[in-house]
Amino acid sequence: MQYKKSDFYYELPPELIAQSPATPRDSSRLLVYDRKTGAVEHRIFRDICDYLRAGDVLVVNNTKVLPARLYAHTKNGGAVEILLLKRLDLERWEVLVKPGRKCRVGTVLKVSDELSLTVEDITESGERIVRFIYSGVFEDILERVGNMPLPPYIKEKLADKNRYQTVYAKYDGSAAAPTAGLHFTPELLQKIKGMGVEVAEVLLHVGLGTFRPVKEDIITDHKMHSEYFEVSRAAADIINSAKSEGRRIIAVGTTSVRTLESATDENGIVVPQKGNTQIFIYPPYKFKCVDALITNFHLPESTLIMLVAAFTGREEILRIYETAVGERYRFFSFGDAMLVL
Repeated sequence: MQYKKSDFYYELPPELIAQSPATPRDSSRLLVYDRKTGAVEHRIFRDICDYLRAGDVLVVNNTKVLPARLYAHTKNGGAVEILLLKRLDLERWEVLVKPGRKCRVGTVLKVSDELSLTVEDITESGERIVRFIYSGVFEDILERVGNMPLPPYIKEKLADKNRYQTVYAKYDGSAAAPTAGLHFTPELLQKIKGMGVEVAEVLLHVGLGTFRPVKEDIITDHKMHSEYFEVSRAAADIINSAKSEGRRIIAVGTTSVRTLESATDENGIVVPQKGNTQIFIYPPYKFKCVDALITNFHLPESTLIMLVAAFTGREEILRIYETAVGERYRFFSFGDAMLVL
């Protein structure tokens, strides 16, 4: 069956879009959905321990969000907003710019006294390839002059920028947070490990795909942007051992799902690797690795709700979302969570 974008639409009252994260992190709500029975339960995120068991493997994405939003100006004083998407080498990046008319090839933009850039090229889809000019360590400068790239539906300023990082974030490179992981505290993770649950870390740097809406009417016509991922030998060994023993692989977030499904061969074996993935998961899809999923509530008609629909079934995900709206769950990046078993 060919699904249309509109097949993944649902009505969401604007007031249910979360503007700030829950405090503490694990006090957010948790909707639990059992795929076998269709049952839905309403819990608090820290109750997730009630659904985990010894031998499970929790797979998390340890990417770290860069303060990737920069505010620059042209030599004539025109304001330009820049979003870093993908590092190409030491000085060159692929970026989104707004407004594009001020960013033709050859344009020089100044961010601060220690950082400026030149537009070198424009991609087919309108992103810019820019070369940064600076002295010192780029990441250190970015910490000083960059801003957290919160999604456009979050209107409130974030008081503590670490709240847009997971507590296990390690490696700089994302333009957005893997938001399902925002619900974990160090204490909750320790409790989970103490139950005999293993935690495997993979990496996917979240890029443009998070910001790009599905524009094509037929979803298979949508082109996913490529994102860099890594699966280490250690992580692959943990996951493959569990799979061979019939233990559950529980992915934390759609980025972990995409990483695992990109790295798993047709025999269900996770192959250690580094590279780029453009995997687009939508129904019907046969999952090769993932047995259960922790995720947030996603935008209507987004590739993320399509991925979750591949896990639950399209009709079921719309029913679950309708229930979540009726129960006044908080939606999107800073919103509540869902566990699909």
